[in-house]
Amino acid sequence: MKNGMISPIYMDLRVVISYPSLMNEVSSLIYQHVQAQKLKFDCVCGVPYAAQPLATIICSRHDLPMLVRRKEAKDYGANCMVDGKYREGETCLIIEDLVTTGSSILETAEVLYKEGLKVTDAIVLVDREQGGVAMLASKGIRLHPVISMFKLLDVLLAAKRIDAQTAGDIRTFILANNTFSVPRSSDDENGNGSPVAKKSRKEQNQQLSYGARAKLPNIHPLASKLLRIMEEKQSNLCVSADVTSCEELLQLADSLGPKICLLKTHVDILQDFTLDFTQTLKALAEKHNFLIFEDRKFADIGNTVKHQYEGGIYQIASWSHIVNAHAVPGPGVVKGLSAVGQPLDRGCLLIAQMSTQGSMATGEYTQSVLKLAEEQADFVFGFICGSKISKRPEFIHMTPGVQIQAGGDGLGQQYTSPEEVICNKGSDVIIVGRGILGASDRVEATESYRKSGWEAYTKRLGQTGQ
Repeated sequence: MKNGMISPIYMDLRVVISYPSLMNEVSSLIYQHVQAQKLKFDCVCGVPYAAQPLATIICSRHDLPMLVRRKEAKDYGANCMVDGKYREGETCLIIEDLVTTGSSILETAEVLYKEGLKVTDAIVLVDREQGGVAMLASKGIRLHPVISMFKLLDVLLAAKRIDAQTAGDIRTFILANNTFSVPRSSDDENGNGSPVAKKSRKEQNQQLSYGARAKLPNIHPLASKLLRIMEEKQSNLCVSADVTSCEELLQLADSLGPKICLLKTHVDILQDFTLDFTQTLKALAEKHNFLIFEDRKFADIGNTVKHQYEGGIYQIASWSHIVNAHAVPGPGVVKGLSAVGQPLDRGCLLIAQMSTQGSMATGEYTQSVLKLAEEQADFVFGFICGSKISKRPEFIHMTPGVQIQAGGDGLGQQYTSPEEVICNKGSDVIIVGRGILGASDRVEATESYRKSGWEAYTKRLGQTGQ
C-alpha cells in the first residue's frame, strides 16, 4: 500500500478506466451520493490520478466546473498547480476512488487552499475504514464514502467471492490498524494544518475528541448530539437513577441534570408510574441539556420488542432517547426496535459486556455483538461494555459499575474507577448509580464523578488542564 502497510486486501481501482461501462456506472454512483448528501460546492477536483477520469465524467454529464490539480508545476507558462477557472473563496468538492489514511485528499486540499479555495467535503468510492474519515474530520473536511470496507466484505461474502475466514481476517486487520492519531492541537483552520507525522505507539492509541467525533460524516445523529452535549458540559457522566418513585426520580433529574450528559432509568421499578411523569422528565432533559436512556435490555423477537417499545403502559419510544438490547435474539431484535425508533430519531446500544462477575457476555459473543452493530449502524450507535471493543470513532462505549473506590458488592457487581474506565479501558461514558445515590450529598457526589470522569478523558487525550 501507499503508506507502506502490508495488508491482506489490496484494491486497484485504477484499472476501472479500461472498462468504459463500469467507469460510467461508478461515476453515476458517486454523483448520486453527492446528491443524497446535499453537498454544496462551486467546482470539482479529482485526486490525481485515478479519480480524475471519474471527476471528468461527472462534471461533463452534469455541467459542473472542473479543476485539475497538478502533481508538479509546469516549468513554462503560468507555472500554476491548479488548472481551470475559479475565484478565490469558492468551495471545491474533492473526489477520490479509495481512502486509507486520507493523506491524498489532504494533499489535494492543501494545494487548493493555496489558490484561495475552500474545501469542506470530499467523496470517495471506497473507504477502507482505517482512519481516513477521522483524520480528515480533524482537518475540517467531511468525507462521504459511497461504500465502506466492512459493507463491501459483506457483499463479497454474500456473493461467495470470499469465505468467512478471509472476511474475518480482513476485519481483524482493519480494526487493529487504524492509521490516525490525534494531533496535540486539532483546532487548525482549513489549510493551516500539515500532514500527520508518524506517531509513537503511545500517541497512536489516542482518540479523537468528543467534539471532533460529533462532526464525523457517518455518525448517528443521536450519537453526534450526545457527544456535543458531553463536550459542551464537560461531562461524560451518566447517572443511573435506580429509584422507585417518580417524585424522587424527577428530583434527581432536576438537581443533577446540569452535571450529567445522560440520565439512565429503569421505568419498570417505578411504583407510581404515569405518562404525565414522562412529560415532566422530557421537559427537565430539555431544560438541563441531557439525554434519557431507558435501561430496558430488550431481548425478544422483533415483533415482540416492537410492541414493548412503542406500546404498553410505558410507551418507552415516546420519551426515551436511547434504549439498549441484548444481541442474543439476533438481528430481529434490532430491526423490531428500529422500526419504531428510527422515525422518532431514537438510537440503541447493544449490550456487549456486563459488569457482573461470571458474565457470559465475553469473547466470541462480544465479537458477534460488534458485527451486529456494524450491520445495523443506522440505529445502533454504541455499546454497553466494560472496555472499548470497536476502533470506529462513530461508536460510543458506555461502562456501568463505576465507583471512585473500585471493588464489588455481595451480589456479583464489580466496580471500576472512572480513570480505569475512561483512560485505560478506552470507554466514553461512565455510568454511576450507587456511588451517587448512596451519598449523603448527591449533588456534591455527582460533581465529584463528573470531574473525575472528565479529568480521565483529558488525560487520555493528552490534554490535561483542558
